[in-house]
Amino acid sequence: MPTLDMPDRPHLDSFRRQARALQRAVRAGEPEALARLARHHRGASPDDSGAIQLSAAQFVIAREYGFGSWPGLARYLETVAEHGWQTGLGAAPVDDPAGEFCRLACLTYSREDGPVRWEQARRLLAQHPDLTKANIWAAAAAARPDDVSRLLAEQPRRVAERGGPLGWRPLYYLVYSRFDTAIPAGPVLATARRLLDGGADPNEGYLFDALPSPFTLLTGVFGHGELGPQRQPRHPHWRALGRLLLDAGADPNDAQTLYNRMFSSDDSHLELLFEYGLGSGDGGPWKARIAGLGTPAQLLRVQLRWAVEHHQPARVRLLVEHGVDFRSRFEGGGPAWSPGDGRTPVELAHVNGDTEIADYLVAQGATPPSPDPVRDLIAAAFRADRSTVDQIRVAHPDALAEARRSRPGLMVWAATQASAETVTLLAELGFDVNAYGRGDAPVEAAWETALHHSAANGNVELTRRLLDLGADPDLRDERFDGTPLDWARHLHQMPTAALLEPVTAPPPNAG
Repeated sequence: MPTLDMPDRPHLDSFRRQARALQRAVRAGEPEALARLARHHRGASPDDSGAIQLSAAQFVIAREYGFGSWPGLARYLETVAEHGWQTGLGAAPVDDPAGEFCRLACLTYSREDGPVRWEQARRLLAQHPDLTKANIWAAAAAARPDDVSRLLAEQPRRVAERGGPLGWRPLYYLVYSRFDTAIPAGPVLATARRLLDGGADPNEGYLFDALPSPFTLLTGVFGHGELGPQRQPRHPHWRALGRLLLDAGADPNDAQTLYNRMFSSDDSHLELLFEYGLGSGDGGPWKARIAGLGTPAQLLRVQLRWAVEHHQPARVRLLVEHGVDFRSRFEGGGPAWSPGDGRTPVELAHVNGDTEIADYLVAQGATPPSPDPVRDLIAAAFRADRSTVDQIRVAHPDALAEARRSRPGLMVWAATQASAETVTLLAELGFDVNAYGRGDAPVEAAWETALHHSAANGNVELTRRLLDLGADPDLRDERFDGTPLDWARHLHQMPTAALLEPVTAPPPNAG
């Protein structure tokens, strides 16, 4: 796993400078530099630090950014140079009406996305109805097939030109456009066909802010993401447009699509992608460009883990029916929220108290989990099964202490996945109601508290219960430096905000 974040505008020269600085620091015997060398390059012992070669320092830098070698990092930077894109462009207004329309009309997968921008784009197009006449990117974003055909007839090379305020090719503007859901499917599909017939690449995509998972045309078709379906909706004609791209050769193994859509229980995107071979093949052109992308089989294993841990039984069944490996343990690298921790899918279902998924997997041939007092205690607590918890504590006196030691942030996960009764039981068992943890996956990371999540989800009952159990409303999360009240206000959860306002201390500079 990488220990450093890729900069927004990476260039090989900056990494060369980092490697030289590390080489000098190691030769000088600086403890932190020696520790980095020992952590990432076991073949270079501290005894050799005075003679460390630049290649060894380069290897360490590559590993710190998540790459297996310096050449691998260099190849990736070449891909970024060719296919990179900066989300900050979506927040930079332009004077030209056609360009400004393009900027406002499209998803940019940034905090700028949302209905307010799309309304501005509609007004701008109404004020300047001819802005699509001479600008192929605006014509594509507006789904004007006649304008696109005429502009391509004048200059066929326009089909592959990056341009407009976002630096995309025309088909990308069409697919990421969201400004008007009332546009019929006919003009959208006619525009897409004209661009594809003219040579547009159905696998076009960009690396947003140099992140290694490409946002492809299919990503734009299927939409969704961390800001939710209201601010990052799927294309209004997603099914027909997605089928058109897949028929034209788009590879169905689209990692970013799978990520963006996994938060919702809707499986319609998977059903269409499976129809075109999701999970098979070599991963397509993006896998060839970026070696670190998962294989098709690995992508679906990650989806299986998420579905098991987030109580998505229909998705589990769909994945199993399409041949996804549900028997093996999760091993090797993976996203932080999908670690290779050696557990099987059925063990994960069991520890999260999901007997429906666990029983289904066993019925399909998964090996039932062997008894484990710690796991069994947590599973019983998630079912709010006090009787079983008590039995395990009697039979295994050390199980509770080990559960608290190994899962210090469990209260946060419980606040997002379980009932108020489970939260109460965990508190009675000594789990810290003010512990920091991660609410999107059952992995340990000191991000926020359980109260942050109940406030953000608008769960008045759970928020009141947590406060009664001693939750501190003044604690700030480690990522955004916000209180639970800040989270409730930010997500417009007025009921929980009203509950928290009287008990939250005002900021130091207030009043």
